[in-house]
Amino acid sequence: MDKTRRNIIKAAGLITSLGVFGLGYRFTLKGVAKGWWAGEKPPHKIYGNALEPEYSVDPKTGSIKANNNQYISNTVCMGCVSLCGVRLRVDKKTGKILRVAGNPYHTLAASLFLPYETPIKKSLVKLSRYNEDGLGHRATACGRGNAVLAKLYDPYRVMVPLKRVGPRNSGKFRPIDFEKLVEETVEGGNLFAGEDHVEGLRKIRDLKTPIDPSQPELGPKANQLAILAGFKEGRLPLMKRFGVNSFGSINFTGHRGNCGLSMRAGYAAFLGDWKKYPHTKPDFKNTKFLLNIGTAPANAGNPFQRQGKLVAQGRSDGDLRYVVVDPVLTNSDCMAASDRVKWIPIKPGTDSAFIMAITRWILENKKYNEGFLRVPSAKAAKNAKEPSWSNATHLVITADNHPLSGHFLRESHLSGQKGGKDDAFIVIDEQSGRPTSNEMSQSADIFYSGTVNIGGKEVLVKTSMQLLLESSQRYTLAEYSQFCGVPVKTIVETADQFTSYGRQAVVDFHGGTMHANGFYTAYGAAVLNSMIGNLNWKGGASKGGGRYPDFGKGPRYNFHKFPGKVKPKGVRISRSRFAYEKTTEFKIKKQQGKPYPAGAPWYPFSVAIQSEYIPSAMNRYPYGLKAMIMWNTNPLYGQAGLYSEVKKKLADPKNLPLIISIDPFINESTAFADYIVPDTVLYETWGSAWPWATHLTKTNSFRWPAAEPLQAKTKEGVPVCMESYLIAVAKRMGLPGFGERAIPDSTGGIHALHRPEDFFLRVFANVSFAGKPVPDIKDEELKITGVERLMPMLKKVLKSNEAPKVAYAMARGGRFESSEKAYQGNLLTYRYKKPVQIYNEKVALTRNSLTGERFSGVPIWHALTFADGSPLAKTYKASQWPFYLVCTKSQLQSSHTIGAQRLRQIHKVNAVIIHQQDADRLGLKRGDSVKLVTPGGTAEGKADIRGGIAPGVIGIEHGFGHWGLGARTTTIGGKTMPGEKARAAGIAHNLLGIADITRKDLSTLGDIVLGSNARQGIPARLEKI
Repeated sequence: MDKTRRNIIKAAGLITSLGVFGLGYRFTLKGVAKGWWAGEKPPHKIYGNALEPEYSVDPKTGSIKANNNQYISNTVCMGCVSLCGVRLRVDKKTGKILRVAGNPYHTLAASLFLPYETPIKKSLVKLSRYNEDGLGHRATACGRGNAVLAKLYDPYRVMVPLKRVGPRNSGKFRPIDFEKLVEETVEGGNLFAGEDHVEGLRKIRDLKTPIDPSQPELGPKANQLAILAGFKEGRLPLMKRFGVNSFGSINFTGHRGNCGLSMRAGYAAFLGDWKKYPHTKPDFKNTKFLLNIGTAPANAGNPFQRQGKLVAQGRSDGDLRYVVVDPVLTNSDCMAASDRVKWIPIKPGTDSAFIMAITRWILENKKYNEGFLRVPSAKAAKNAKEPSWSNATHLVITADNHPLSGHFLRESHLSGQKGGKDDAFIVIDEQSGRPTSNEMSQSADIFYSGTVNIGGKEVLVKTSMQLLLESSQRYTLAEYSQFCGVPVKTIVETADQFTSYGRQAVVDFHGGTMHANGFYTAYGAAVLNSMIGNLNWKGGASKGGGRYPDFGKGPRYNFHKFPGKVKPKGVRISRSRFAYEKTTEFKIKKQQGKPYPAGAPWYPFSVAIQSEYIPSAMNRYPYGLKAMIMWNTNPLYGQAGLYSEVKKKLADPKNLPLIISIDPFINESTAFADYIVPDTVLYETWGSAWPWATHLTKTNSFRWPAAEPLQAKTKEGVPVCMESYLIAVAKRMGLPGFGERAIPDSTGGIHALHRPEDFFLRVFANVSFAGKPVPDIKDEELKITGVERLMPMLKKVLKSNEAPKVAYAMARGGRFESSEKAYQGNLLTYRYKKPVQIYNEKVALTRNSLTGERFSGVPIWHALTFADGSPLAKTYKASQWPFYLVCTKSQLQSSHTIGAQRLRQIHKVNAVIIHQQDADRLGLKRGDSVKLVTPGGTAEGKADIRGGIAPGVIGIEHGFGHWGLGARTTTIGGKTMPGEKARAAGIAHNLLGIADITRKDLSTLGDIVLGSNARQGIPARLEKI
């Protein structure tokens, strides 16, 4: 038998033994069949076709020998919103990035991250087998983090500025010079044959003329530019500087309304901060018990790689136990650790019923931390040695007809004097049993319902905890069980377990709360943490370690202020952060005797409701837009129900005359753009980012061009990207904060902003000089890390004493405080200082703008509803819609990574996941073709029958079913590039989202309180094809 035939048989045997698995790895197996032994000699006799090692370490001495053909750059991954630190291997000759691994200095990449002062060479030794340090200090990138590198070299990447040819969303564009792009978008004109005149950005920027003189609260015409951005990946502040503080539009939003707003708002209510929207995360290293609701460690959450590692370590090496409450069983469970993990399947959209059942059991069985909850003030907390406190004991005026109903009872209410900033809350003092200022009481009653004398009248008041108790007692445990599908026994066991670990138990939750009742789900979950008083404790809930000053007022430069800075005015088109009762519309309707309903819901304490921007613009309520800039965002793919609602109107320029998209790819939303500005990708970009709250010490992540950007450049040699486009537009328009005199320094000087590095290098300088400045970099480290390529740039932009310190931080991928600073005894070093809110007065005083009814100030269970409070189940009856559809997170795919071939080789398509009971009822087997139908759309796919999903639930994995990002045929400059079918494979869950039928215009279903997009718990049915 000849050698070739023998190797073919080997490969065939492998494929046969692997079955379906083998088909997914056909390219890998092809490589096996064509190995070097088949006559293809590899380039190296030891490591074959593998890359040359980046360095080698002498196992005896620990001395290191670098590979002079490569440099090693520490930077940040953008494969998902976690923003983990990564280590790149870059070929010096070609400039191509060869491989991605973890950054050993970075908090999110290594369980035991290195001390910041560790020399670069020593950091590489620490990753080796020398002294067997490699495993302990191992720094990793996840599978997606490795494969997403392909985006840099994707053949569908946009490399030059494009202008639409023909109708919007036709897939036809032509190249346009950068200078012409800037001219047309700024000056406007008759830009498209056969279409109306388009106002440019210059004319739209009118800071004096009101949009509607009869409704002056709407603000100036400059608000008719809206900017839709993505997540906080390190560049967002420059975009916001342009849109809000230079152009002067109030309409700037990130992606939060389509991703996680319900979670963040629940925390904002609990933590009492509607401005910063803080949140907490478990101290994973020391937590003994985790109750995960709507999130799953190692499968979702943020940052999912770090928390997945810590949870795995905790359950294997430590004594961590955890419960995952989710309609779908994910990778959080593990057969090897089954005694440490429990999955509780639940009906979609009923998490808050489960939460309120647990709350009721805890309160009625007195399993709460009474000592913590009795503390009424910061002063009392200090005396009691409590690191946090709550408003559990604060009295609330609950008399229905009283003008102060819903308000906290204050000292001024009892004295009759005018209250000021320090107007104290009133509690029932435990010792005296009398109403007392919370500042004068050391311990107060938790439960109280009675009357107090206000202005000569007895008025009913209750404590915050009394209101929570009554809310939880609206239903019995048996009724809650029926709502959520979780047995009473399981509810009681979970509640008992959660309250059995002292302060070292935490409830964690995330995007699974994106229901139509997501706010109260999130608020209720957060309040559970207060039952055991775990905030600021080691092993408890942490606000995170924060970061060194960067984009604000720093030790070197002040980005918070600049000459001519504009403070925008008016009402956001999303109707967020503005009360309906302050509008002209309300006043007119009130005079007419019917103030409610408003024309659409208003959301006075919500931020960044991206989900309302495009529908509101199409509806022209409260006003229309003249231009929209999208950057690093894809709402038509990412927002459930949006595409089918707006695709016709958005395609008509009469409804929104100018759409500019800044993106390296033509995605589902970019396809509607009139102009596309290419952008840098991944490791070509600048950025200064920070993690979510899982880090316990200060962390700043730096991203800098480890590789030369591949797209077109301006005449000045700057890559055409978000920064260069905005800078050019601002300079042409003469906007403040750009060009000359843009960035003040700490000594009274002021500096120009002409190029991206002018901005970001000075941000890096702030971080590098905060507190004790970082050391100067050594020449050897410049060479190893590739930072030497950028040293001429650093020296040109920065002051002489700044460049070597900024280079030091860049070489390490940012600045990371020592892990030794995480704790002070049994407490966290960085603590949340405000009181937690069992009752949130702001929520309680807010009315539903469609009904006029007030919202509950404490967590509450209510079924999924439309914006007017009417139940979904009343419209979409179970007899016709027997399933609830949910979206599940993928460990591999995100919304923008479908172009990565390696990920598709592992997992090429999603499926329609259903329980075995449902499959038996419908006569389905695994692999059968099925038709999935919701009130919002239909899709076809293959059935995947599992035990790991709740009966009556359909699960769809997110990240598939694209009709952009290379899945669609596109013509540019007369050259047609066929779409790649593999990128279109599977089902896009959000195409099945639904509208809110109680709203008269275009809409998508949202949370009744916040307006955040509801993508979970969609009514559905399934048919066999």
